[in-house]
Parts: sequence; C-alpha cells; structure tokens
Amino acid sequence: MARDGYIFVFQDIRGRNKSGGTYQLLRPSLAVEQAGIDESSDTYDTIEWLLHHVPHHNGKVGMYGISYDGWTTLMGTIRPHPALKAVSPQASPADMFLGDDFHHNGAFRLSYSFEYAFSQEAARTDTLFPFPQYDTYDWYLALGPLANVNKTYFKNRLSTWNNLVAHPNYDSFWQQQAVTTRLNAATVPTLTVAGWWDQEDFYGPLTIYQALEQHDKTNTNHLVVGPWHHGQWAYWSGDQLGNLSFGSPTAETFRQQIQAPWFAYHLKGKGDGRFAEAVTFQTGSNRWQRYDQWPPAGNTPTNLYLDARGKLSFARPLTKTPVFDRYISDPAHPVPYRNRPIEPTNAKGSRWRTWLTEDQRFVKDRPDVLSWQTDTLQKDMTVSGKLLANLYAATSGSDADWIVKLIDVYPEHYPAQPAMAGYELMVASEVFRGRFRTSFQTPRPLTPNQALHYPIDLHQVDHVFKQGHKIMIQVQSSWFPLIDRNPQVYVPSIYTAQPVDYQPAVHRIFRSHRFPSHIQLPIAQ
Repeated sequence: MARDGYIFVFQDIRGRNKSGGTYQLLRPSLAVEQAGIDESSDTYDTIEWLLHHVPHHNGKVGMYGISYDGWTTLMGTIRPHPALKAVSPQASPADMFLGDDFHHNGAFRLSYSFEYAFSQEAARTDTLFPFPQYDTYDWYLALGPLANVNKTYFKNRLSTWNNLVAHPNYDSFWQQQAVTTRLNAATVPTLTVAGWWDQEDFYGPLTIYQALEQHDKTNTNHLVVGPWHHGQWAYWSGDQLGNLSFGSPTAETFRQQIQAPWFAYHLKGKGDGRFAEAVTFQTGSNRWQRYDQWPPAGNTPTNLYLDARGKLSFARPLTKTPVFDRYISDPAHPVPYRNRPIEPTNAKGSRWRTWLTEDQRFVKDRPDVLSWQTDTLQKDMTVSGKLLANLYAATSGSDADWIVKLIDVYPEHYPAQPAMAGYELMVASEVFRGRFRTSFQTPRPLTPNQALHYPIDLHQVDHVFKQGHKIMIQVQSSWFPLIDRNPQVYVPSIYTAQPVDYQPAVHRIFRSHRFPSHIQLPIAQ
C-alpha cells in the first residue's frame, strides 16, 4: 500500500507517549446531543485538519488499526467525517465484560489485565511489570486474593485497575464502553478482521461484524478471519502459528489480495468492487473460503453429547437417572491455562501469542480436567459457523467457573508431520462464571448440588476435522492465571474476597437424558 502512493498518518490517543491531554482507557463514545470530546470527535478534527494542511491528496480518507487502534478506527465511524470513505477495524474489542481483554462472560482475565493496566498507566510509555521470577503462575498464586493487588502493589494509583475493582458486574460503566450500543448504522464501508487463535480479541470482531450487518443496506460490511494470533496478519508471513503449518503465507495473502484491493477500490476507484461477504481461512483443510453470508447458510446444527466412559456421541443419552462425571476443583491448585513456565505476557520470548494452539495433553493427567472424545472419524467433518456448549453442571459450593474446550485430536501415527502425532489442538474454548448464569448485571449464588443449565457461547469456527482424527471436549473449572481463581464460595465481589472464601468444591458434569450436556456443531453437508 505504501508503494501504491498512499499518504500514511499515525496518531496517538490523548495522554499516551508524546500526545497531550488526559489518558482515559476506552473513552466512552458521546451521544449525538452531548458536548465534549471522544475518539470520534478527535478523529473528525484530525481528518479536517489533514485535508487543509497535507498536500497531494484526493479528498478520500481511510482508517485501519489493530486492537486498541482497531477500536479507535471503529470510533471514527460513529459520527464520521464526510471524507472518511473506508475503515478496517482489526481485532478490535467490542465489550470488555462479555468477551474481550478484561473479562469473558464475567470471568476476570487476571494476568492480562494486571500486566496491561501496569504497562498503560505506570508510565506514559509501555512499561513491563518487574516480576521477580520467570514463572508467573507461582507469583500470581502467592499473590493471594485480588484485594492484595492495590494493597501491595498498585496502591490505588492506577485508574484502570481501580475501575475493574469498582465495577465487578455488568453495570453502566461497562455497557457505555461497549461499541455495540453505538453501532446502529453502517455509515462507512467496513472490513472487519479477526484471527481464529487471537489470544486477546476474538469476540470483538465477530460481534462488531454482526452488529453492523443488521444495518448494512449497501453490502459494504465485510469480514475476514484467518489462522492468526493477535495482529499476526499485519507483520508476519502467516505460514505457521506455533506448531501449526498452513502451507502458504496466509498473512501476505491477506495484505496483498484482500486488504490492498479493498482500500484501493474505496479510496482510489480501482477494481470492480466485487468483494465476498466473508473470507475465511478454513483450518484443517488449510484453504481460503469465500461466503456470501456469515455464518454460512445451510449448515445443520448437530448436537454432540457427553456420554459414558469418556465417549462422545451424536445420539442423546437414554439414561433416565442423573448420571454424571465428577472432579474436585481446588483454588489452591488451579489448572494452568498453558504449559509451564508461564512467562510474563509481553516479555521477550513469551509464548503468549501462541498459547491457544498449545497441545492440550499437558493437562491429560490432572484429575480436575474431564475429557470425552469420539471414535476415529471415518470421513472429514466440516464445522462452519456458531458453536454453543450446553453444559449441565452442579457444584457443592455456591459459585463456580466452567471452561469448555473443543479439541481436534490428531492420529497417533502422523508421518506428514511427526511432531503433530497425537496432538490435541484446541479449536474453540471459553469460560463462564457461574454467578452470572441468569444475569450479568445482577449476580446470584448458585444453589449447591443442583444441576443447572449453562449455555456457553464458544463463538465461531471454520474447521475441518479430518478423516483419522477424533473430536474431543474437555471441561475444567480453572484456567490460571489467565482467569482469576473463583473462590467457589459466593461473595458480593471477588475483588474483595478474603483467603477464607477460597474453598475446594466438588463439581459434577451431567450426561443423562434429562441433563444432556453437549456442544451444538454447525456441520456442513
């Protein structure tokens, strides 16, 4: 795009690095009638200034950015400048309580939030927290309850952390930050970009695309999803991620064959403007797919049930009695979210970018992780679209976290790539904090030992489970220190929980006719 003669402008938000003003994380968007500043007004003012002071332009402006810069790109469309003709929000968060950086379904993302808040506000430039040891799993466990963060380290000086503590539920603070409350019109052609293994913002792009699609009357709202970690499409070749190889430079393909032509059409009038509604890199088959709608039409929602003896079945269990599998979840011994050592999130050499693709066999022998799997697949199975886990579970405590993972199990004999033999690849996963089962605004304690239904959004996939592979579902109740430890004793706010509140609990996952735990898969015919 630089060779094609674009004029590039890079701008900081207020209060960061050398930019003046006061920094406010995800400054809420103002309503049309409200006076004041927000990212939309700052964008408008910047574009107006550029049009009058930068020579040799054609009067058309585009915006793109990744992560926070993707969010500011989207904010520029809320009350857009007339010269803004195309935007590409990439890996933008949409809702920091329901599914992006700070929480997933109300479960607090501890390590990321702690380290991000420190890096953003301890200084005007990014600063890494000075961990005294390499494996942060031990450090976060020794930290104890969340109340110790301000008591020992932040001393109430970081507004981002203070806001997290002050707003433990989905109140107006989080609702006003959510971009979906402002996306009530498709005002500017938009190319939303996501990565299947984005470790920070996968929920956001999908939510943004769907919100805009409801108002897209000119067919200028488009989606691209590739096999990438957070932002990988912008800087790397994209031929591999962790131990996965894709057989082609997927990120280069995106930049050269999708992004560049899209901006060239909208900003320079080049090309015929024929763009697929959605373009995805289908994992498993390792090929690009184009769809005229997303999720694809015609796929059959098919339930895959937890069954006896660690098996999965497409037939609903016939057992009338409430049979279950059980495990003890102990906050003193939480399940690590990736193979240890768990390096600081953004430290040199950290595996943070690739953890979602790590071999899940590292938890195979833990008694607090349950697994079920199919027999060996006799033919390819293509799963494209929305995934929903319906978990029926009970706890002896009064609160609990539930983590569900959908896993592609490779054959034990895999000569094409021996390092992948027996590999357990997580293709979808999510956590749900039990206290929010009926309302994210008003949490409630769980009734001990009562089987309750938890519908858990596992988001979306476009994946082929190949012949000879198996499908696995895993359930566990901790993912540490990515997710903070649930005390498992209900308290009004986990941010103020005391050491005595953290108690072991017996969890039961049901798999009977009445309580048929399963994942709904959109299977292509």
